[in-house]
Amino acid sequence: MKIRISRNLYIILAIDVILLLVSFYVAHLIRFDFMIPEWAMEKFYNMLPYVLLAKIFSFYFFDLYRGMWRYTSLNDLLNVVKASTIAELIVIVIVLYVNRFEDVSRSVFIIDWCLTLIFIAALRVVTRLAFEQFTENISFQDLKEAILNIFKLRSRSSKGVIIIGAGDCGEKICREIREDASLNYHVEGFLDDDLSKIGRKIHGISVLDKIDGLSHAVKSTEAMEAIIAIPSLKVEKMRQIVNICREADIVFKTVPSIGELINGKVTINLIRDVEYRDLLGREPVNLEKEKIGRYLGKKKVLVTGGGGSIGRELCKQICKFYPEKIILFERAETPLYEIDLELRKDFPYIEILPVLGDIQNKDEIESIFKKYEPDIIFHAAAYKHVPMLEQHPWKAVENNIIGTENLVDIALRFQSEKFVLISTDKAVNPANVMGASKRIAEMILQHTSLKKDVKTSFITVRFGNVIGSAGSVIPLFKKQIKQGGPVTVTHPDIIRYFMLIPEACQLILQAGAMGKGGEIYVLEMGKPVNISDMAKDLIRFSGFEPDGDIKIKYIGLRPGEKLYEELITEDEFVVPTSHAKIMVLNSENSNLEKLNPFLNQLKQFTADQSDKEEIKRMLKKIVPEYQHNDS
Repeated sequence: MKIRISRNLYIILAIDVILLLVSFYVAHLIRFDFMIPEWAMEKFYNMLPYVLLAKIFSFYFFDLYRGMWRYTSLNDLLNVVKASTIAELIVIVIVLYVNRFEDVSRSVFIIDWCLTLIFIAALRVVTRLAFEQFTENISFQDLKEAILNIFKLRSRSSKGVIIIGAGDCGEKICREIREDASLNYHVEGFLDDDLSKIGRKIHGISVLDKIDGLSHAVKSTEAMEAIIAIPSLKVEKMRQIVNICREADIVFKTVPSIGELINGKVTINLIRDVEYRDLLGREPVNLEKEKIGRYLGKKKVLVTGGGGSIGRELCKQICKFYPEKIILFERAETPLYEIDLELRKDFPYIEILPVLGDIQNKDEIESIFKKYEPDIIFHAAAYKHVPMLEQHPWKAVENNIIGTENLVDIALRFQSEKFVLISTDKAVNPANVMGASKRIAEMILQHTSLKKDVKTSFITVRFGNVIGSAGSVIPLFKKQIKQGGPVTVTHPDIIRYFMLIPEACQLILQAGAMGKGGEIYVLEMGKPVNISDMAKDLIRFSGFEPDGDIKIKYIGLRPGEKLYEELITEDEFVVPTSHAKIMVLNSENSNLEKLNPFLNQLKQFTADQSDKEEIKRMLKKIVPEYQHNDS
């Protein structure tokens, strides 16, 4: 390959030649105690051309003139060692061949080799350090900042941070802060509970103390922020560190958990405030990636509700497995636009097809299937707000039931490979219209799976609430805290199951890979969370005390709301699967032959929309366990 000749290359060559000349001359000075005899100087002049040519040639051969010095790495320094060694050997061979080392000091070449390494490597390292301090347009202010950094004096705009966790994640965060001067951060030190690390250095920055020594570290360094850089933290340890940060009266942030770091990359841009999800204690999901890749890779995937909380994350997770194309089916224009932009940016190698449409319109769905012939369908589109659907039950029927039936019929006709329905724990012994409508959607899939010669595998995945969804109670609590309270909780004893959106979506993909058809998978939701305790935690997170600074007000259960949600009914039981976080439901598919006549009657009542109580009574006929109150 040819090197592009530029003015910079000539400058680099000139500097290298000067350094090599100085190196060879200083080697002679050292060898002869800074009094070089005339015969030695004569040999110096005779050998100098060979030394310079051999070294420049060797540097060229090892690509020392192809790299960008501002990005000098360990590999570049190794190349300097290789090039200098080879060059020195070439010179030795030439001298040996010409005069058998007569009147030539052998130690000069050893000293010259050492000095060459020091000079050439130092030049490149200093260049990189300079570029780390300056932006492209070097100004007096840039120079001032660099000088201040060299002498450990910081500008007022640069915030000192302490990194909690002296592992791989902490090292990556430290390196990025050091390399990006625009961040206006500097690392004051690390904290870690591994005693063997205390006193050692990472990129020249000391591991100061154990984590519980944060208060002392803040006082001694005057750091303004702390970054919790331990993605694998257990919930108990996270709570402990959060309390330590509060006691130290320091702003604290965290890197995402391993479950959120799908591609395993940690960057400064991912650092965020500690949130309630960090205290949820969910273990990372182990995925059978090859198995998932086999049913998603190079396939045409349709995601309904692609702009919603679950749909968006599903799309991101699916794209990790290289589908041929992904069709985003969404009725809301803005969310569809946003997820389309995000996926195109993050996954440019995948064909992204945004479709503005409604699952209630069967003709729209059919046209999509005719045009794209999707192999896999993830049905996430649904109305989910319980109180709203209690007031508008016909909307739950139109969207959650009829919309699902439309999709199932067309997927069956086009013989799609798999159809995965995202369901909810509210479908178990439903106490509200939303839960009853989702239970009927589950029944539609089960009933369809029992038909003869079905080519499509219909699979249901049932789970509880997710942290961060549009319908989650957490955004409401945060808004109320920001307004000064009170925080409204329906009942002091109300509990819910929670999991993270990335975790839920990963398990949906895993269940889809496992399903053969007709199964209802139930995700392991862990321990239930008391909503009142959650509200108190969020108040403390905001720097206030519950029932002191911010009041908690209990307002009573809303229409259709239960004190606790269930994942299975009394007539159902779960069986473990090969995955620790996924169970499969083993239930009787009784009376499913009556489903279609009931559905037809329900559609008639829904079309009228005049009597919402009659719609609810019809829902109870289809789902006997639906706890409908006629009042």
